[in-house]
Amino acid sequence: MNVIRGLFVTGTDTGVGKTIITGALAAALRAENLNVGVWKPVQSGALLGSGETDAERLLQYTGIDEGAEHVASFTFQAPLTPMLAAKQAGVDITLQEIINAGQPLADRYESKIIEGAGGVAVPLTEDSLVVDLISKLGTPALIVARTGLGTINHTLLTVSYLQQQGIPIVGFILNDGETDEIYSDPSITTNAELIERYCGIPFLGRFPRLKDELNTEMLIQVIREKIHLTPIRQALTVPSMGG
Repeated sequence: MNVIRGLFVTGTDTGVGKTIITGALAAALRAENLNVGVWKPVQSGALLGSGETDAERLLQYTGIDEGAEHVASFTFQAPLTPMLAAKQAGVDITLQEIINAGQPLADRYESKIIEGAGGVAVPLTEDSLVVDLISKLGTPALIVARTGLGTINHTLLTVSYLQQQGIPIVGFILNDGETDEIYSDPSITTNAELIERYCGIPFLGRFPRLKDELNTEMLIQVIREKIHLTPIRQALTVPSMGG
């Protein structure tokens, strides 16, 4: 694997908003004329062509003219962790095969934002977790977490696990998600501050709930207004330590 420029977006759990934030970040940076691509190494839960896969959503959010089959290296239908979904499909993939599959994207784009599957301890292959892929790629990580109650614990554990593996973390983003329940949760006023206090990782902003139909221009505007882009931009313009 050649040295790449990239940023790996991981979550504290599944369903925390990695896809929309990955797409929105890529769209905003591409609007600055940065040649940024998106990559979803492994996805499960739907097949390409359904319009429901993360890769298809990433292309919708960013407006990138790319085939979804190129953005998602491996796609499995079963709504299971990638390792089990691959096994159910009768496919045996290795970490190196996943990395090799992403090389064409690395060749076409100066940098890429990589969306993981679930959290850092999700089984990816028979003998590796998502954190092993991040480590092997050598890219820094960006953590996406829920805004509300429980997020301090989930985020601190994710930070700790990444740090144990020597993976640099550019920061964390809190995502309000898709329900109104967040607005009746009193913890949202202090969660970001407490996470920063206890782990020292910078808070890069809070991504709001979007009620209108999503489009690229809206996502770009939200990122510009709500997210501190400088550390993300820097991470994507400095070569990783991967090799």
